[in-house]
Amino acid sequence: MRACWGPGLPLRSRPQNGSTLKPDRQQIHFGTDGWRGIIADDFTYANVRRAARAVAAYIHRNEDPSRGALVAYDTRFGSQRFAAVAAEAIAASGIRVQLASRITPTPALSYMVRKLGAAGGVMITSSHNPWNWNGLKFKASYGGAASPAIMKEIEALIDSAPIEASSIQGGGGSVIETDFLPDYIDAIKSFVDLQAIARAKQKFAIDVMYGTGRGILAGIFRELGLEHLELHGEVNPLFPGMNPEPILPHLRELQQAVVAQRCAAGLATDGDADRIGAVDENGELVDANKIFCVLAEWLLKRRQWPGAITRAFNTTRMLDRIARAHGRELIEHGVGFKHVAALVMEGKEVLIGGEESGGIGVPRFLPERDGTLNALLLANAMADERKPLGVLVEELQQKSARLALGQRGNAECLAACCRQARPTGASPGASRGGPRRDEVLPRCA
Repeated sequence: MRACWGPGLPLRSRPQNGSTLKPDRQQIHFGTDGWRGIIADDFTYANVRRAARAVAAYIHRNEDPSRGALVAYDTRFGSQRFAAVAAEAIAASGIRVQLASRITPTPALSYMVRKLGAAGGVMITSSHNPWNWNGLKFKASYGGAASPAIMKEIEALIDSAPIEASSIQGGGGSVIETDFLPDYIDAIKSFVDLQAIARAKQKFAIDVMYGTGRGILAGIFRELGLEHLELHGEVNPLFPGMNPEPILPHLRELQQAVVAQRCAAGLATDGDADRIGAVDENGELVDANKIFCVLAEWLLKRRQWPGAITRAFNTTRMLDRIARAHGRELIEHGVGFKHVAALVMEGKEVLIGGEESGGIGVPRFLPERDGTLNALLLANAMADERKPLGVLVEELQQKSARLALGQRGNAECLAACCRQARPTGASPGASRGGPRRDEVLPRCA
């Protein structure tokens, strides 16, 4: 740990009364997962200070500020400096802040908030948005997405009178740099069966999309002696040729790499590594709905942990059939992982929950979505079933279609669920001889 500023230490850019940079009064709105804006337009140092002071005020009103706060940042332009500004603004209210010493995934920050018992965490990231955006996420003391009520309160505290350290019993705050990654990586490794993954000896392509997942999966696979390759692992805040979102067309290079290198699967994480995307052995996209279903089925079949399945209303109804087949409750909720976290914090036991954008979480680990952990869980599922990802998807679709037929007695519904999409032009998997398949989930199912 390295002290950045505090009592008796030099100030780097500690906000001062009478600063020449007056906060503008642009509206700061905390949406589904925090506040986002265009860099140097509305996402400025002044506005980051306003948002961070609101977070500090929330902590003072609702949490124990003596537990401190954590701040981390992604690979975007200016993120490290924006994180320092946020940390200093929070510390100015008398809160001890631990600031990430290097680029950190959002789930790693969330994990460390809970592990260290912090009052909350701030993540500087704009997730999967284009290069000229940045943002600020708040992670609650339980180590997960803040509830809608928390977000609303923080937004209401924007431009409230700042809390001065001199008014806090026990003195002022401080900022100390800390490496959050080692403990997080150890935790996700402990949550999966690494030996099973190693025994399967499958080869993987990884696309971290110039984001915070860089080096993590590759490092784990290296330790296991698995063949792998990592795409876009360098820091490039322009995200050339893509947005850091694990969907098409941004995964074209991963599709090509999987086929060219004859990999068992391609695994992708978004800009802050809380969302997942995948490509099967034929180079075909495995979308978030299918990933969600594969993981749910595997957890129910192999791990048999208790709990409901929760999904956003715009996700696949295949999850309903999986839950029903295993005698589990299915809960539908609004868009945003914060709804899953809210259910968990209300005392609901949840096995897995998520949304159609690839934000999937297993609350037994953390009430937070985690792209890197989900990638390891996919590798674990493939190892346990001894089947490539495309086969797991195909078998699950067929099972779902049989369940739908049994429920509706509708042969047309069965045909719709099972039908294969016609190839249109050359597909990434053409050289492997596999047909292109799409999940078709009609409302009748």
